[in-house]
Amino acid sequence: MQKRLSCILIAVLLSGGLFGQSSMALLEDIGGEENPKYLLMDKGLQFRITEAVNSMYNFDFATAERGFKVMQYNYPDHPLPYFLMGLSEWWKIAIDTENKQFDARFLDYMDQTINKAEAMYKNDPENKEAAFFLAGAYGFQGRLYSERKSWTKATFAGKNALKYLELSKGGEEDMNPELLLGDALFNYFSVWIPENYPLLKPVVAFFPKGNKELGLRQLEDVAKNAFYARIEAQYFLFRLYASEERKPFEALEITQYLHQKYPNNPYFHRFFARQLYTVGRSVESRDVSLEILRRIDENQYGYEANSGRYAAFFAAQYFDKVGQREMAKKYYLKTLEYGEESETQDSGYYLFALIHLGKMANEEGDKDTAKAYFKEVKKRAKRKDPAHKEARDFIKKNKL
Repeated sequence: MQKRLSCILIAVLLSGGLFGQSSMALLEDIGGEENPKYLLMDKGLQFRITEAVNSMYNFDFATAERGFKVMQYNYPDHPLPYFLMGLSEWWKIAIDTENKQFDARFLDYMDQTINKAEAMYKNDPENKEAAFFLAGAYGFQGRLYSERKSWTKATFAGKNALKYLELSKGGEEDMNPELLLGDALFNYFSVWIPENYPLLKPVVAFFPKGNKELGLRQLEDVAKNAFYARIEAQYFLFRLYASEERKPFEALEITQYLHQKYPNNPYFHRFFARQLYTVGRSVESRDVSLEILRRIDENQYGYEANSGRYAAFFAAQYFDKVGQREMAKKYYLKTLEYGEESETQDSGYYLFALIHLGKMANEEGDKDTAKAYFKEVKKRAKRKDPAHKEARDFIKKNKL
């Protein structure tokens, strides 16, 4: 368990933080130089990358990758275009981390990034741009390896990322909003993790001392004032607002913005639906969820069973709440279908869809069907899971 959590720690602090300090962050022309020292600070280049990166976030990968390949043609020995191509593959993975079809391409682009950056670093050990790409590529590899439970590979990649991260950091004069995101995440999570995972305190002891409150303020600063790093900061901020900070309306505001700006990004789309559901805006949650389901039916790229599991459950909850029993049953059953398709039968949405269907069957006098649903909950859920307890209690109370 500790080994697994150590890898997760590396994944959170590195892949997230380094992406914040990635090309989108460093592309800001800090010095305003006509001939900048680093390609990432080329002011003319940032506009071309902005268009491609926005296309990537909006799941128009063909447009994004055309732009990145032009950069690859123009800068064949630089790690930047290979890193961006790897990020494009990463977003394809992010919507459904159980899907392994993009793993090989992602790892190949990150390996090419490492090779190009190592050559730069060998020629100039003081080259912060080379160190940045090494840290970023190793960090992302560590994240994927941790998702795949390849703990030895994840730990090796994470250690390399940490090594080069220290070499890539700028001085205090560089701490503009673009470069602040990595520090914000380190400040927040280096405190949060030992608070929530005491077994990891010895691991965290090797990280710089953090300040969670400062980290959150820094993250908010980046989300408001940065240009390239803004979206990454908003991604982390809405996740923290929604869970750790218990600020659901602030999380909703960000997810609504992200969905409006990138309407074809299924990840932002489903979290917008989730936050609407969380704050009780059930009609809007229903409408957004039904739109997600429509896009799945139309085979829109990126909309798949994982998003369907969210959307079907939120739609079912609305119809259940207003007494439209058959519609509720329809969407609870769809939740089960999507859960089985995505092999997430232990997820909360799947388990509670079973519970609601079981209660409906019991109310209709179909004791055998009700019992079957609750037995499935007990089979799929861990004993300490709230769904498992509710199933046990219901079976006992109703003598199923």
